[in-house]
Amino acid sequence: MNDTVPQLLIVDDELHVRESLSHWFAEDGYDVVTAESGKRALALLGRRSFDIVITDIRMPGMDGLELQRRILEVDPELAIIVITAYASVSTAVQALKEGAYDYLAKPFDPEDMTRVVEKAWEKQRLRKENLLLKERLRGDGPHMVVGDSPDMMAVMELVESVAPTDTTVLIRGESGTGKELVARLIHTRSPRAFGPMVAVNCGALPEGILESELFGHEKGAFTGASAMRKGKLELADGGTLFLDEIGEISPKVQVELLRALEDKKVTRLGGSQEIQVDFRIVCASNSDLEEAVREGRFREDLFYRINVFVIQIPPLRDRPGDILLIADHYVRSFSAAMGRQVTGFTPEAEKLMKSYSWPGNVRELANAVERALVVCRGTTIDLEHLPISGHIPKRGELESEDQLSLVAMEHRHIELILEQTGFNVSQAARLLGIDRATLYNKMRKYGIERTEK
Repeated sequence: MNDTVPQLLIVDDELHVRESLSHWFAEDGYDVVTAESGKRALALLGRRSFDIVITDIRMPGMDGLELQRRILEVDPELAIIVITAYASVSTAVQALKEGAYDYLAKPFDPEDMTRVVEKAWEKQRLRKENLLLKERLRGDGPHMVVGDSPDMMAVMELVESVAPTDTTVLIRGESGTGKELVARLIHTRSPRAFGPMVAVNCGALPEGILESELFGHEKGAFTGASAMRKGKLELADGGTLFLDEIGEISPKVQVELLRALEDKKVTRLGGSQEIQVDFRIVCASNSDLEEAVREGRFREDLFYRINVFVIQIPPLRDRPGDILLIADHYVRSFSAAMGRQVTGFTPEAEKLMKSYSWPGNVRELANAVERALVVCRGTTIDLEHLPISGHIPKRGELESEDQLSLVAMEHRHIELILEQTGFNVSQAARLLGIDRATLYNKMRKYGIERTEK
């Protein structure tokens, strides 16, 4: 695809309109693709990029307004020109209010259409040039997942391989490693990017609520169900369903979920009608699913259904070369959001961050940087701005070999948090950014036990 040639998508359910506009603009040097429906247009938009979309408003199925909303959710800058019947100008005005570039009423003069499209292309061309200039000045792109260590480069290669497919993906890794960020990256680089990305934290909801959340319910299905509500599986139609902490789902919901994944049909609670759904499934877990299968806590057939393409995200302690890169990324992001002029870290602060084990992984690092920006009054984050391990380190404290040990620092940090919370494991796990099972495993690993005083 040539970036210097305007890419034009024409959407209209009438064949003669598509053919005449396609012929007209192809002669003017545009790269033209046509679609007979909104659904087909979204499929094309998921496979390639366009500069301008011309769409009729009145079409069977998905109308032009709904198509415009779906497009602008993913690419708010895409130029959309709507075509409407003369008697429906009010609808075109609504499209303009919702982000359309311009509109033309039928019957329109082809010369008028050409002028509108030429202006839209000039706007898009200037936007492309500005984006390219900004990228060159910044030296990097707006990456959601940050890291250039060999392990993270391997993760990104897997993402690039699987994203264009509809293959089920299981993302594994400790809490805070960025599993949801990877899931969103898979979605945005997939043909379903213009569909919804629906996320469900399975570990945060009790069985009854999770069942209703996933499958929806009809009015009167249970006490408090005062209206019909669509479930997440239904809302994910045409897009991606992300099930975080899938290992926490109860056996009953596992059975219902497996049936829905295999049949691509859902039945709302209290209902009898089967609803056809079409979504891509991406799951995440920080628990040992194989052990859960052996112990009978997780269905073997569901495990094999989701364990198709596995992406293992390494913990931050295993890729120390990424720590400062990620920290700098968050400094830029949070500084911009807070209106601050913080530019980086002192050498001592960098040394501390590189020597710390980050049991809460990237999430803990992000929180530490955000807190540091709040208390920092200058342009550089120093040691006293990083309350890691529950105390403010002093210069010279990081010199001994024992203190530089990642294992030793993690051991001390977990002990300190447990002591501060009175050995409340749930509270300590939240502060550390990990789940209770992981914390219990680390307590056993380091031989940490509560001692009576």
